[in-house]
Amino acid sequence: MGQKKDLTGSEKSKIVRYLAEGCSSLKTAKLLKHDHRTIKRFIQNSQQGRKKRVEKPRRKITAHELRKVKCAAAKMPLATSLAIFQSCNVTGVPKSTRCAILRDMAKVRKAERRPPLNKTHKLKRQDWAKKYLKTDCSKVLWTDEMRVSLDGPDGWARGWIGKGQRAPVPLRRQQGGGGVLVWAGIIKDELVGPFWVEDGVKLNSQSYCQFLEDTFFKQWYRKKSASFKKNMIFMQDNAPSHASKYSTAWLARKGIKEEKLMTWPPCSPDLNPIENLWSIIKCEIYKEGKQYTSLNSVWEAVVAAARNVDGEQIKTLTESMDGRLLSVLAKKGGYIGR
Repeated sequence: MGQKKDLTGSEKSKIVRYLAEGCSSLKTAKLLKHDHRTIKRFIQNSQQGRKKRVEKPRRKITAHELRKVKCAAAKMPLATSLAIFQSCNVTGVPKSTRCAILRDMAKVRKAERRPPLNKTHKLKRQDWAKKYLKTDCSKVLWTDEMRVSLDGPDGWARGWIGKGQRAPVPLRRQQGGGGVLVWAGIIKDELVGPFWVEDGVKLNSQSYCQFLEDTFFKQWYRKKSASFKKNMIFMQDNAPSHASKYSTAWLARKGIKEEKLMTWPPCSPDLNPIENLWSIIKCEIYKEGKQYTSLNSVWEAVVAAARNVDGEQIKTLTESMDGRLLSVLAKKGGYIGR
């Protein structure tokens, strides 16, 4: 008997909705015409999260290759493990093996930068997940801003440093060098923007609404069909300029109100899939410790990196929302580790 195909993204979404409506896993399997065990396995995996990786035997590296890697790590501070090994022409080594080898001769640090969650935050995150469990997340426009600086995000850039070596001092400007504030959105498999917030503009309620009018509404939203506008749900976080009475009333006049404007729980960047898009773009524009000399150059880098993100990557991010909703409930409002 042939092996059954894996569940598609739309089938996974249907499973979440059927369960939210009170259907049993057996009834869900009959509705989707799938094996009952497949449905149960999906539910268990969604609740348990990612399984721990099984340690595999490390590929053997010769003493000569090891010396080359050590020299490269000393010459390429803050580089990734892949860049270090490629510079030595040592190929075919999986990431886990590269990192295990580098740990014997170097170190890497990563700062934990998450807002703390108290009991109220967790309860609100759970309420939010329950409220939107039946929502078709492919119709939600996930939006956010990102600030990119000329020198890279402080405390974010990291890489391997050989033991006994000092980290290089990056270029720092006397007045900070400035940066660019970028706004974008993702829906289904489409990227909206990115749009550059005019330099020197402080985003209060009035300037935020004017910015949306000049970019999002005029350049993208008005081109969409009436049926699309009717079904689209607009998501934004709880920044003061977003959640103010002025902005809420202004969006309502644009037809984005009540169920068409998603409520958002506090301290929840891990629930917004566009945060993963920002990570992809930042990794690209700041790779190998790259710095910029002008605002135009860093903006051009952001646009180029955004164009390289294809529809399948965006679709993967938006389709992850069903799993995120289940994970929030399974972890009782705690962080989902994304």
